[in-house]
Amino acid sequence: MKYQHFAYFWPQFNEMTKVLKSIFIVLFALIASTNLVIASDDLAVADTVSQKKFNTGELIFDHIKDSYEWHITTIGHTHIGIPLPVILYSQKSGMHIFMSSKFHHGTEAFNGFKIASEGKYQQKAVEVMADGSEVRPWDFSITKNVTSLFISIFIILAVFLSVAKKYRENSDKAPNGLQGWIEPLVLFVRDDIAKPSIGNEKYQKYLPFLLTIFFFIFVNNLMGLIPFFPGGANLTGNISITLVLALFTFVITSFSGSRNYWVHMVNDPGIPLWLKLPLPLMPIVEIMGVFIKPFVLTIRLFANITAGHIVALGFYSLIFIFAEKSHFAGYGISVISIAFTVFMGLLELLVAFIQAYVFTLLSALYIGLALEKHESHA
Repeated sequence: MKYQHFAYFWPQFNEMTKVLKSIFIVLFALIASTNLVIASDDLAVADTVSQKKFNTGELIFDHIKDSYEWHITTIGHTHIGIPLPVILYSQKSGMHIFMSSKFHHGTEAFNGFKIASEGKYQQKAVEVMADGSEVRPWDFSITKNVTSLFISIFIILAVFLSVAKKYRENSDKAPNGLQGWIEPLVLFVRDDIAKPSIGNEKYQKYLPFLLTIFFFIFVNNLMGLIPFFPGGANLTGNISITLVLALFTFVITSFSGSRNYWVHMVNDPGIPLWLKLPLPLMPIVEIMGVFIKPFVLTIRLFANITAGHIVALGFYSLIFIFAEKSHFAGYGISVISIAFTVFMGLLELLVAFIQAYVFTLLSALYIGLALEKHESHA
């Protein structure tokens, strides 16, 4: 039976390998071209502020932060971007809806609002009061990350609705095309994550959630590596996004926890009495662990994705740092810098999959621990 199963999936595996090779080649070219895209932008900016010393931190955080417009490129002194809806609610003047182009790339105010250039609200929309102070309004704007979120949801829905339609129409045929690429990943999540972590009896109830977070993280990680629209947003490197994903796992784990799970948390029969009384050390540790788990999920994904972008941009910044000393030094280091940047970009392709896998695996383990049956102690 094992050999029959292997023979059945071998053609799909071959096809998936071909698709992955194609994706690898395309993303390799895109990652390499990223350096040219960023270079043209930063050289244009450096031209306008030539008297200002190059700021590595400013370059890095400008490329990984959220924004009110989707910047495409800079040609000469002209910034090309996609304006996005700004939705602000002021306690003083009510609701305001307008396009981000009204801010003119953050250089001008509009209707009493502007994008703060410094202070605790830096790069956020603020309302300028009569005394000159800046107040943060309720901000419901469709920012770059929010737009990327909608795009990724649309892509995931389009892919899986298409695959589901093919399964209904060709249920007696071997998977091919997009269906043949998606099926091994679905089986991987089911057989290598859900079943071992949750158990064969209960995994089906939680499989849709595990598949959703796996493909959501994986797709957005890949989109973050594409240097132009609709890619380039640092969605999974945004701590708000990773926090929401972790909270989903936390809520599902908490509500799925069996009675034994909660009882053993505060009074585990296998723990010596002196660790529970008079000072309940172990119950405190166990209860803290309930909240530490989602915190770990949040920080792990956020830190790994953000760190990858920062390291790649850090290598790239060496070009400008050396160019300030000498143009020849800048050109000389550019070969090494771009090589390291491309290497980091390729490494991030692997990280894109690993981080989706790790987040899904940990979520499945937490759910499995909550459902686990504990043996009674005499």
